[in-house]
Amino acid sequence: MPTTASLSFTLPSPLTLLPAELFGCDDVHIQVKRDDLIHPIVSGNKWRKLQALFSPWPQGKYRGIVSFGGGFSNHLHALGYMCKQYNIPFIAMVRGDYRDNLSPMLKDLSAWQSDIRWLTKQQYKQRQNHNWLSTQIEQLEDYCVVPEGGSGQQVHSGMTQLVQELPETLDELICPVASGGTLAGIIQAMWQLKRTTRVTGIAVLKGQNYLEDLVAACVTAPPAMRHPWQIMHEFHHGGYAKSNAELEQFCRQFSEKSTIPVEPVYSGKLFFALQQLLNQGYFKPQSKVAILHTGGLQGARV
Repeated sequence: MPTTASLSFTLPSPLTLLPAELFGCDDVHIQVKRDDLIHPIVSGNKWRKLQALFSPWPQGKYRGIVSFGGGFSNHLHALGYMCKQYNIPFIAMVRGDYRDNLSPMLKDLSAWQSDIRWLTKQQYKQRQNHNWLSTQIEQLEDYCVVPEGGSGQQVHSGMTQLVQELPETLDELICPVASGGTLAGIIQAMWQLKRTTRVTGIAVLKGQNYLEDLVAACVTAPPAMRHPWQIMHEFHHGGYAKSNAELEQFCRQFSEKSTIPVEPVYSGKLFFALQQLLNQGYFKPQSKVAILHTGGLQGARV
């Protein structure tokens, strides 16, 4: 069985300066936390979330792993790869039926011998219902059930490591938000490490109030002590995995000019939001800002 060291993870991930001319702004100091470079497949927040599970994997405790996601899920892709490396049976509960049109991600899962189960929309809504799930998976109690997106209390250790890799002098950290686990873990770590950096999430799906409630429920710090944070909801471009010509053109141009790969589901919306905020004069002059590239490029694969 491999160790995490033998899988060649690049940690700490690089923190690189974003050229001022890219967005025509030279009075804000912007750096990109390149978590997308942690690993070619298990990149970004996927490894940050999963490292507590696999470091080390508790041999003999579980028969296998079960988790959930869509047909282009970065989470399922990363988890399927890790299970293949560790020879752990993996059941991927997929929203939708892609049997006649497998996405590149699903083709990889199939090649890695994952057990793919196709769920209807109504079935997928019951993914947190233990009684329902036990009717779908025999001897469910023998499996480690990982929440959608890998979000849960176990992400906090990975996000604490991330925050420790960031300069203490940062004024603001900006990251994409989908399942809420990454943002919650960062907020928790900022509070525990007594950092003053404001944390802003860019919603990549329609979820005003819902996302805030989701994140707040994952933060264990007392409400009165929680770190300052917010979620911006105006940059989702219609919803999760939704895009338009403007966003797709932005992704192409940004990737070409910056040599930083982005896709329209997560990272593209993040950097698009950054451009808009700079245009609006959102940041105070001489602010020190870090953009968290959470990796995962399944949305760019065709």
